[in-house]
Amino acid sequence: MASIGNITFACEDPEALAAFWTAAVDYELQEAPPGLLEAIEAEDGNPNAAAAAIDPEGHGPRLFFKKMPRSSPEHIPIHLDLNAADRDEEVKRLAELGASLVETKTETTGPYTETWTVMRDPEGNGFCVQSPPEE
Repeated sequence: MASIGNITFACEDPEALAAFWTAAVDYELQEAPPGLLEAIEAEDGNPNAAAAAIDPEGHGPRLFFKKMPRSSPEHIPIHLDLNAADRDEEVKRLAELGASLVETKTETTGPYTETWTVMRDPEGNGFCVQSPPEE
């Protein structure tokens, strides 16, 4: 069975976007393996063209940020949903980190009501903040 190796973000500034997401989800920047940056530079590459963030507890997937053209941020068919005990406070915190608010939506199906806030990271990638599902 396959497992998720990375969630990859195409972006303009990998280091800045990695810094935003490490603060947003309490991850840590992952250091490049010894010799990798030197090898990239020796091949006339850009050692700042990628960055990675990892869950310090080893549970969540690695986030990988790569300098490359990306598709239009107008549609977000695949995105991250962040669970937060206090959605409003988390939206404020993420905005202070550089995210922008798009809209808050509420949907009711029978006795179930769900509210989430759509946001964009500093490079325009969409994501949502929601309360964790009730068990």
